[in-house]
Amino acid sequence: MTLSQDPPSILKPSTFITPNIPPKTEAAPPKPDPLKYSPIRLPATECLIKPQVSLAPFTSFRVGGPAEWFVSPRRAEEMQASIDWANQEGLPVTLLGAGSNLLVSDRGLPGLVICTRHFRHAHFDAETGQITAGAGEPLVRLAWQAAERGWEGLEWAVGIPGTLGGAVVMNAGAHGDCTADVLVNAHVLLPNGTTEILLPGDLGFNYRTSALQGDRRLVTQATLQLKLGADPAQVMAATTTHLKQRQTSQPYHLPSCGSVFRNPGPQTAGWLIEQAGLKGHRIGGAQVAQRHANFILNCGGATAYDIFQLIRYVQQQVEQHWSLRLEPEVKMLGEFQLA
Repeated sequence: MTLSQDPPSILKPSTFITPNIPPKTEAAPPKPDPLKYSPIRLPATECLIKPQVSLAPFTSFRVGGPAEWFVSPRRAEEMQASIDWANQEGLPVTLLGAGSNLLVSDRGLPGLVICTRHFRHAHFDAETGQITAGAGEPLVRLAWQAAERGWEGLEWAVGIPGTLGGAVVMNAGAHGDCTADVLVNAHVLLPNGTTEILLPGDLGFNYRTSALQGDRRLVTQATLQLKLGADPAQVMAATTTHLKQRQTSQPYHLPSCGSVFRNPGPQTAGWLIEQAGLKGHRIGGAQVAQRHANFILNCGGATAYDIFQLIRYVQQQVEQHWSLRLEPEVKMLGEFQLA
């Protein structure tokens, strides 16, 4: 898409421009009582529930405060034991995969955060072309493993830095394809500890969303259906092409969450943001990327609140220009207080 093309007639620009908003700081969260927290080992497991673990290293933005409690199970029984413990303590549960589409508040998250990045297994059925994998399996790795076998259907996923579980919840996609196109079923863990198998029709899939968003059901594994019989060299070449397209058009040199806003159509969110003159706009350590305006970068020292303010500022400016409010694709977790 060339940037010189005229905007569609349904988008009417406004001449009113709001001056830059100076960065403001969010009130610091209260410090926890160190006597209240100590690590907890769950009986009959190797699971250690840790208190006050910073979530910044677990998100692609590299920002965010601490989890009140944090655990990273490797097996289904450890996942179940972790949820049982949270239920007994009356604590909310948050599932964290690769953290690639999240903005976690500087104030952190209450309750138990279950990190699934070690919850990995993958089975490739050569007779059916189905992949059954754990929620923590990186989507990129599954895409390459499928390509090496000559299985078609996941070439689009090679540039998405998330997990299979997150892809199901967000209906991740690229290049016109998405998770809903290849999903056979998803296993989810209910708050009461029972497991349910959901079909695509049960998940309310739509553009970058599903019925599991904001839901207490946790994806533990999923099965995908791919096409067999292609030349592995051709599938590898197509997968490589998809990766190069993303690397040349999107900024990956600094921490980000990928695309911040859903594309509203007929124009992309990035086009609307660029035409509003927001490329390079910065609040604190957060900046609208020069290469792709639908990316917000952590340029060093950014806080979650910097990023939150920049998201809101971009929404305001685009709405003033085009009478259209962009909807965030990034999921915001925790408390964000507007000054």
